[in-house]
Amino acid sequence: MNTNKKARFAQTMEQHKGIIYKVVNSYCQNQHDRQDLAQEILTTLWLAYDNYDKDYKFSTWMYRIALNVAISYYRKDSKREDKANESEQCIVHIADLSAHDDKSEEVKQLYEFIAKLDKLNKAIMLLYLEEEPHERIATSLGISKTNVATRIGRIKETLKNQFEKQGA
Repeated sequence: MNTNKKARFAQTMEQHKGIIYKVVNSYCQNQHDRQDLAQEILTTLWLAYDNYDKDYKFSTWMYRIALNVAISYYRKDSKREDKANESEQCIVHIADLSAHDDKSEEVKQLYEFIAKLDKLNKAIMLLYLEEEPHERIATSLGISKTNVATRIGRIKETLKNQFEKQGA
């Protein structure tokens, strides 16, 4: 293996590890599944690394791969539950794990609500919160820009209603 390629890959993954944390923590509720999914994402990224087109933003390419792997991972195991295991008492943290203690309760609650969305809407919101333009979200997920805008509007309304119900 090319040592230079391994070093570049490791450095790039270190710079963009937040993307993997966000995807893994939004799609998996328990630690074991998060580790498995992170490994699958990294393996897929490594295998696709030579095919990255430098004309596109790296983070968008990485999100696209990570989200596709996460969705496939869920499809493979139909026994996997979308709800958190009560005994784990875990809160879904969609961010760099080292910074999760700094979040306000409202932000934690927002990400808990997002974690309950279906897989496509969850992916849309992850990209939206990363301030990706609608066009890039559409390209990453293989849907139209209009569909992205419509879904974001509906999701925002749903989240607003959930916050109002919680009294936040």
